[in-house]
Amino acid sequence: MRDPYEILGVARTASPEQIKQAYRKLAKKLHPDLNPGNKKVESQFKEVASAYDLLSDAEKRRRFDAGEIDPSGNEKPRQSYYRSYAEGGRGGKYRGGDQSFGLGEEDLSEDWFANLFGEGRNGAGGGRSQTIRMRGADVSYVAPIEFLEAALGAKKRLTLTDGKVIDFTVPPGTTDGQTLRLKGQGLPGFGDGGAGDAYVEIKVKAHPTFKREGNDIHVEVPVTLQEAVLGGSIEVPTIDGRVSVTVPKGSNTGTVLRLKGKGVVDQKTRQRGDQYVRLKVVLPPKSDEKLAEMVERWAKENPYQVRE
Repeated sequence: MRDPYEILGVARTASPEQIKQAYRKLAKKLHPDLNPGNKKVESQFKEVASAYDLLSDAEKRRRFDAGEIDPSGNEKPRQSYYRSYAEGGRGGKYRGGDQSFGLGEEDLSEDWFANLFGEGRNGAGGGRSQTIRMRGADVSYVAPIEFLEAALGAKKRLTLTDGKVIDFTVPPGTTDGQTLRLKGQGLPGFGDGGAGDAYVEIKVKAHPTFKREGNDIHVEVPVTLQEAVLGGSIEVPTIDGRVSVTVPKGSNTGTVLRLKGKGVVDQKTRQRGDQYVRLKVVLPPKSDEKLAEMVERWAKENPYQVRE
């Protein structure tokens, strides 16, 4: 694998936040769901995920910068020089002209490859082994959901990059752009390293009727002329279903009614917001001579100004 700094396009002095931002930008661009069937992009996505896994882990990043591990997170072989073997435990002195730097054939077969694969000799022939552990990379997804699913909560299904299908829960009150963490649903690790996590960014679709501001719901409801003038009971939509409300006499376009507790639940306080109903007075679709005559008579007797 190439240099992880080069893959993410960041300097070696980049902060953890800069590394995270670079990764998220690339992950969104190269996500397999946005590039179906493109094997090249899929390979690039995996490379970016592996680079981020290394650089987002402070210890792995330190060891990589120190040259202890390679870009894939694998242990680098320890360099053994001839001075270490000038008076080896087996009595063998180094040979200046030997290209093995004082390592005999037996040393190469045991010590050199032992270091290469993370194995070492213990005492007089006893053995121990070290297993490379590398946590799997985190992955990012974007999940579009309906307005009411975000407001009320829902069960959703997601297909991962490896074809695995998982179900996850959208909590009530989820906001647009909120990220959900699915623990252990990222790429698999190496050795005994656990799997990474999956981060799902929620994109809430617009609703034709409702608009959300914080935890409050806003909706505009049309009323007839007689309902506005005389008042009365009407049904209005809420995220929980239709409810009856009373239109006060003399209501006008712009009159706002508050429905307490009919908004979205707050994820921290668990309290629900309110719904605000803005009334809009709508005249009959066709011209009515009787209505026009009545309004004309009324206007002569009750003149008033609205544009002073």
